Amino acid sequence: MASQEGRATHDAPAAPGPLAARHAGGLLERENGLCNGISPWLSPLAMVVTQDLTLPAFFARVRVLGQEHLPREGPVLLAPTHRSRWDALLLPHAAGRRITGRDCRFMVTVDEMKGLQGWFLHRLGCFPVDQGRPTLASLRYAVDLLASGQQLVVFPEGRIRRDDGPIRLHQGLARLALLTAGQGVDVPVLPVGIAYSRPLPRPGEAAAVCFGEPLRPEGQGREAARAFNERLALAMQSAEQAARVAIGRPPQSP
Repeated sequence: MASQEGRATHDAPAAPGPLAARHAGGLLERENGLCNGISPWLSPLAMVVTQDLTLPAFFARVRVLGQEHLPREGPVLLAPTHRSRWDALLLPHAAGRRITGRDCRFMVTVDEMKGLQGWFLHRLGCFPVDQGRPTLASLRYAVDLLASGQQLVVFPEGRIRRDDGPIRLHQGLARLALLTAGQGVDVPVLPVGIAYSRPLPRPGEAAAVCFGEPLRPEGQGREAARAFNERLALAMQSAEQAARVAIGRPPQSP
């Protein structure tokens, strides 16, 4: 059974400002070139299948901590640790439409957007990015999503990592956060720790998601991105430690 802690109250959404309206103008055009947005019929069906059937059938319990840090309106950039393919189902459970009234939009690798899996992801709010050579269209679309008040999920580690050890981040998320801030968009970056009873999740065990306090990027350039990455890595590590403790898994040694 899933439990949720620190749930915040819902506020009435604010009317979009001129900056959001300006970015919204190019949002649909760029979306049509990258993905199919969010299907009005597939998304609710996927929500039922994953949140009401799949997660309760696989996990004995799912803990969600720190939801008081999760904004109910305005842009937010979620920066989760990446421990399993289950992460992509747990995040909408903890921060998706039923919690915040809006969907999680995922930036994923180009390879994940291929084949049958890619057909579904294209229609469930995901869009591709080439980690080695991200296109300007992908970055602009991400900025437009945030400027329009959406919540965007980016895994800054870049891949699934099951071994314990220091968190090492690519600079893509930090650069995106700085770029968005440079466009005049105040975007909080939420470190998110995800943990399972063991490195390779098994049926009948537990999972936890912990939202940390929001961080805000400052400055511009490589040095600013490096400094922000250091802060974010420490915050993600702390959130993951809290998630591990919540399900009875020993925290990582310092």
